[in-house]
Amino acid sequence: MADTIVSSPSSTPQLVRRLGLPSAIMIVIGSIIGSGIFLTPQSVAAAVDVPGVMILVWIFTGLLTLAGALTNAEIGSEIPEAGGHYVFFRVLYGDFIAFLFGWTTFIVYQTGSIAAIAVAFSRYFSFFMPLAHLSPALEAWKIPLVGNIHPFADLGVKLVAVGIIVLLTTVNYYGVRFGGMIQNIFTSMKIAAIVGIVIIGFSAGTGSVSHFLPLWGIPTSGPLLPAIGIAMIATLWSYDGWANLTFIGGEVRNPQRNIPLALSLGTIAVIVIYVLTNLAYLYVLPINEIASSRLVAADMMEKVYPGYGGAVISIAVMISTFGSVNGSCMTTARVFFAMAKDRLFFKGLADVHPRYNTPAKSLVVQCVWACLLTLSGTFDQLFTYVMFAGWIFYALGAAGVFILRRKFPRTDRPYSVPGYPWVPALFVAVATWFVINTLVNQTADSMVGLLLLVTGVPFYLYWKRTMLRSAQ
Repeated sequence: MADTIVSSPSSTPQLVRRLGLPSAIMIVIGSIIGSGIFLTPQSVAAAVDVPGVMILVWIFTGLLTLAGALTNAEIGSEIPEAGGHYVFFRVLYGDFIAFLFGWTTFIVYQTGSIAAIAVAFSRYFSFFMPLAHLSPALEAWKIPLVGNIHPFADLGVKLVAVGIIVLLTTVNYYGVRFGGMIQNIFTSMKIAAIVGIVIIGFSAGTGSVSHFLPLWGIPTSGPLLPAIGIAMIATLWSYDGWANLTFIGGEVRNPQRNIPLALSLGTIAVIVIYVLTNLAYLYVLPINEIASSRLVAADMMEKVYPGYGGAVISIAVMISTFGSVNGSCMTTARVFFAMAKDRLFFKGLADVHPRYNTPAKSLVVQCVWACLLTLSGTFDQLFTYVMFAGWIFYALGAAGVFILRRKFPRTDRPYSVPGYPWVPALFVAVATWFVINTLVNQTADSMVGLLLLVTGVPFYLYWKRTMLRSAQ
């Protein structure tokens, strides 16, 4: 299919539909699988220290993610424009909710994710090459009056992470096709690496089926449902990123077909990969060792290949995180581009590069802010706070399918969510329960997340007033 323009013909540069189905699937898989599968299983095992419950949490969260992906696929096929949930919310709920989503995405939710994953790459890179450190006094110094910010701590790690963010922003600056090619290569490599780890875990002869027993029981941490809710905070972070494809929906060919297919197939592939990987971890390591491990994948490989496991896992994590940062850089910038087009963000971010047909200025601003978050060292805690707020938006997004059908009652929809209305209703119900459970069990972090969300209100009022003035 020839390249097609997102919007109506215009003399100004436009985004171009250049991504086919294989690239769209790779964006879904590559955006989801970052460092989480190598780092979070110990958090899950600590929260629910029963093997069967641990695997159930990964399956349940995966199916929940799939329900969200299938539901959002219907909205994405109806509104296949750059910006994803921001555009959905503007159509379904109006400017205010849409802006708060975009603001949260910019201030830390996606930019903080880019920073966190780039730092994960850098930390594993340091396994092969020692990175620079300053004196203890300089590393301990913090910026006065602005919180616990230590800009010189782990400076070598931060500088490598900044270099990765700048490199991959440059790749995507020069065209979505180029960025898509990088995504395809590194996602294929990460899938091969994880499959290799699973095969090694089950075939090396160092594991035991007894590690899967007892299959069921009540976690020692407390009642079953609250424990599962705490464990889901870690698994939901590992599954996060599935919605990134909708951000770049305006550059997907045949979006009515390819967006639903890519979201469905990509999410199912990740569920299979995650469950098999956790089964391999459990086969090699008892659940109590997983719960006490700092780097469960490295510990598993060290048990299989003493002396070499750390190097093998470091390479796998570097491949995985490199592809994940690329996918997030490529897709997230389209949210700020869409906001600027609606005059609800910095005006210049709506510009499309005349030669490369990319939201070049949006990519650059996203890069600068992600680098600042990286250097500040605050991204990790901020991202934890905003994860709570993010699931409020996921619940609103899924609920939007009911509003969409009421506002636009069509009988010839290009794609309809299977199991409507039960699948979207189930997703909304579980997402709401997760938000409430997090609010009850992690009240302080949740309140900070809401506070970060509310900081967008004065900025919304400013840009909304500016938009109304320009329209007069």
